[in-house]
Amino acid sequence: MKPEIDRRKFLGAAGAAFTIVPRHVLGGQGVVAPSDKITVGYIGIGTQGIRELIQMLPLPDIQVVAVCDPERDTNDYVEFSKGSMLTTIRRFLEKPNWREGVTGAPGGRLVGKEIVETHYAEKRATEKFKGVATYADFRELLDKEKDVDAVKIMTPDHLHATMAIAAMKKRKHVITHKPIANRLHEGYLVFDAARESRVATYFMPYGSGRGADMDRILAWIKDGAIGTVREIHNWSNRPMWPQYQSLPTDRPAIPKDFDWDLWLGPSLDRPYHPNYTHTVFRGWYEFGGGSIADMGHYSLWPIFRAFRLGTPVKIDPSFTHTYAVVDKVSARVRNDFSFPIACSLRFKMPAHDGWPDIDLLWYDGGMKPQRPAELEEDGGELPAEGVMFVGDKGKILEGRIIPASKMRAYGGPQPPTPEERAAQRRAGTSAGPDQRLNEWIQACRGGPAPAGNFLNAVSLTETVNLAAVALRAGRTIQYDPATRKITNVAEANKYLVREYRPGWEL
Repeated sequence: MKPEIDRRKFLGAAGAAFTIVPRHVLGGQGVVAPSDKITVGYIGIGTQGIRELIQMLPLPDIQVVAVCDPERDTNDYVEFSKGSMLTTIRRFLEKPNWREGVTGAPGGRLVGKEIVETHYAEKRATEKFKGVATYADFRELLDKEKDVDAVKIMTPDHLHATMAIAAMKKRKHVITHKPIANRLHEGYLVFDAARESRVATYFMPYGSGRGADMDRILAWIKDGAIGTVREIHNWSNRPMWPQYQSLPTDRPAIPKDFDWDLWLGPSLDRPYHPNYTHTVFRGWYEFGGGSIADMGHYSLWPIFRAFRLGTPVKIDPSFTHTYAVVDKVSARVRNDFSFPIACSLRFKMPAHDGWPDIDLLWYDGGMKPQRPAELEEDGGELPAEGVMFVGDKGKILEGRIIPASKMRAYGGPQPPTPEERAAQRRAGTSAGPDQRLNEWIQACRGGPAPAGNFLNAVSLTETVNLAAVALRAGRTIQYDPATRKITNVAEANKYLVREYRPGWEL
């Protein structure tokens, strides 16, 4: 026998031999034995990474054993509410004086290590736990932490595909933040790796809380409540970060203990600037996916699943532009590096499975569809963000047929009002992360693929990435999913792929 046994191989053999033994015999009723936990390498300890980390740590089936971030330890992250990050961590750890005297939003691998070890020391004191390993480079984590079962990826968008593919090649299960990739070609490579590796994958926007609404809406539509659906409108109050309309020209020093080279990863070299990093990366084509990647994944996925939408074949963009005065001349800024301040996109979704052609429309930056006439009867306005289904005989807005008189006349159980929805959110009655991730956890143990697996998000990934291509092209594009090419604007095909730094090619 070898002196050391790989834990995954051991568990596989042990599981085959001892599956008849009830779990409560090993660890007590409702308790997962430490040897049965899914060990996780957690990659990305920024603001959202920390929020997700503290949701994962209480899960009894999960053991975070390593954290990774090119930032060592800092408190200079951008946050959307002053002091919210410190408050969140202190409440979770039940330590109101945690890092007393610190101001600003913390982040980095040492922060992640401290959160994990402090929580486990308090809540899992009876378990054997050797502590959390820290890494700046995810490749080193994957090479050295051979006993890790899975990785969770919470990094800026441009790193998602590179990290997910590297993990799947080492047969690690993968759960990742949105998007799957911010280049369509990389998305396809992720899907290929998922098919080949057959590991358990999970894309986090799944199960975001709109599924029950969508089931009810689909039943109304099939019942003819609004006639034939012609358009679906989705709008967001994003961006909630600056979308800089010019490249930075100053050259601040790279912060101490921050590895800019690792943060860039596969992206081409450029000088460091804080406008690219730490929460504000989403507005750049190179590093982010814009508002549609940030929020569209959540609101659109239930729609894609309900209508079995495929790949859009035409994308028509409208967007804001910027002018600047240079040498006493006011001229339009030619911007191929950042998302516009606001935009709308019309995706032509081809007819299929009895559904007609449907136009899917996206809006952000304060843009919305025109207020429908049906709202005038109710004296209402469109909410800051929402979804509206438009048929040839009526409309459904935010889970309700409008106007209210038509909703009442339709009969049957009435959906919750906006006030009732808000009360449900405050009461925390929606499904928690443990419920939503249970399918993935079981898949890591050899169960069926979860509904939130990567391969169920192919069409959604195509749509989100083609949005950025249309915006960069600045005109209507036509896409052929068979050849995976833009057919009417040849030069736009370059936006489907990434230019890689040497050594980072996929």
